[in-house]
Amino acid sequence: MIGKAQLPARLSIKQAAEYQGVCDRTIRRAIADGRLKAYRVGKRTIRIDRDSLLTLETPMFAV
Repeated sequence: MIGKAQLPARLSIKQAAEYQGVCDRTIRRAIADGRLKAYRVGKRTIRIDRDSLLTLETPMFAV
């Protein structure tokens, strides 16, 4: 697993999914919904912004 200190500035979908502990499809859905900032590099490669990935984590408050 990748730690916060080791995260590169741009991550692949696989790296982002591994860090979040979710499947690739969840990351793709977050990109499509506009919750994650991602960049296309070339025709097929997608890179996700590290800061965007970290803000995807929202704390849950006790009810």
